[in-house]
Amino acid sequence: MEVNITVSSAKKVLSGQLSALQLATYMILVFLGILGNVTVVCVVGANMFRETRGARNSDMILVNMAFSSLMVSVMRNTLLIISDLGLKVTSSKSWCQFLMGIWMWLRSVNVWSTFFLSAFHYHTLRRITPLIMGLNRIRGPPRTVAMGFGFIWSISLLYSVPAFMFSTYGGENATETLMLVSTTTRPLLGCLWDFPSVSSGLVFATTSMVIHEIIPIVLMSGTNLGSLIILYTHGNKHHRTHKGQSTPAMQRVPAERRAAKVILALIIVFITSWGANVVSVNYFNYNRGTSSSYLLVIARFSNSFFYAFSPMILAVGHRRLRTVVKSLITH
Repeated sequence: MEVNITVSSAKKVLSGQLSALQLATYMILVFLGILGNVTVVCVVGANMFRETRGARNSDMILVNMAFSSLMVSVMRNTLLIISDLGLKVTSSKSWCQFLMGIWMWLRSVNVWSTFFLSAFHYHTLRRITPLIMGLNRIRGPPRTVAMGFGFIWSISLLYSVPAFMFSTYGGENATETLMLVSTTTRPLLGCLWDFPSVSSGLVFATTSMVIHEIIPIVLMSGTNLGSLIILYTHGNKHHRTHKGQSTPAMQRVPAERRAAKVILALIIVFITSWGANVVSVNYFNYNRGTSSSYLLVIARFSNSFFYAFSPMILAVGHRRLRTVVKSLITH
């Protein structure tokens, strides 16, 4: 059995280590991500329970996405900060298997939850066209949405099983020769991948990148583009047909356009941050050039960028969340 671990010398710097300024910036990003996603979960979640006619499906999806982002920040990024601060954390093989599995599970849930938001909006617009009644007006038992959550969390858990099987503890001075976007961009707390061979590890890394990185990005881009096309086409049609009238459908088109633009902004930030992470980690896996250390630092920041800024984007498009944020800033 070939273990993908190499022991570095005492002078070798671990891949992805940050300077003092970089660490301070990274800590701010992580803090913003935790604070912002806690706000989204609490405000939107409380608004759901206050609804007398049933929870809004869109709000449930927002809470699910924000909760997954929050858990990634707490379970992964805060541990990165603890490690960077030089605080010693005792680890073991079983502990590493648990952490790597949790990281893969949460990151996969976060990716597919972001796609779920875009797909739900696209499906809603297609189903209610041409009588647009609005994404937030569709109520009733959210059975389909709840089943979607169950599917995402359960399938992502199955996807994380290899992390429970092929992870190990390599010690403080260990560096890893294979990295996965879903877990870590450096040997965090000494936790490393331990595949039977280099080829099997690269096969799993490539498959993981295609299924859980590239495919959801392509799908969410397509569904959001479809939503914008539907709204643009339908809005022009109603503008020509009902020019000068103030029908409910016409009143809802601007609101739906704003929702589509907010989702588009989320996806752009997601693709930018996630794409930089994918490129950086896979450059390390397949090239190992002189730029690896710099790219891994970029990966550290890029995978926290979405968690930090997605709550701000949601606050722009969500009326209740925007009201609470304005109130907090004012007082």
